[in-house]
Amino acid sequence: MKTDELIAMLASNAGPVSYRAERGRMLATLALGTFVAFVMMYFVLGLRPDMEQAVMLPMFWVKLVFPGAVAILAAVALVRLGSPGMPLGRLTMALALPFAMVWIMASLTLVNAAPAARPALILGSSWERCSISIAVLAVPTWLAAFWAARRFAPTRLRPASAVAGLLAGAAAAVVYAVHCTEMQAPFLAVWYVLGMLVPTLLGWAIGPKVLRW
Repeated sequence: MKTDELIAMLASNAGPVSYRAERGRMLATLALGTFVAFVMMYFVLGLRPDMEQAVMLPMFWVKLVFPGAVAILAAVALVRLGSPGMPLGRLTMALALPFAMVWIMASLTLVNAAPAARPALILGSSWERCSISIAVLAVPTWLAAFWAARRFAPTRLRPASAVAGLLAGAAAAVVYAVHCTEMQAPFLAVWYVLGMLVPTLLGWAIGPKVLRW
């Protein structure tokens, strides 16, 4: 058989990649990773004891909506980065928007607070374990995100791996928020963001080796 005939035969059996099916698998995998993170949080850290009162406070929902929005946008970005030739477009700006809003809230809170009260607004009572806890809780979703990314065909390996890490960190921040009793915007803007950046930077650093075809 000639080479051209072999190529033609192989090509005749090839079909387009079903990105809809891959997106479904990715969502299922990410949901499983986030569920594992929730189980870890529940049995190791526990839910905050005042949950019934906390759900009545706007800041409790801000703590969920902020990382939740980042996680959703990062998932969309991961799909695009996993599709060769598909640009991110305005998605990069959209990803920055939740962070900008939280930092604006934190800045306004600090400006309106007495100078002596500002350190407590930033540090709270759990700053030393917040970022570390989020980074640890991100591990299951981080593994799930990288597995899902490999199912696509990413060519921009470092951005794709960084976005996978950001997705994992944001999902972990949502999970950690139902344990954390801190309710200050400056605390959220510093320690939650740092917790999300740990898996992001880790993905940027080692992700290309993991995602390489």
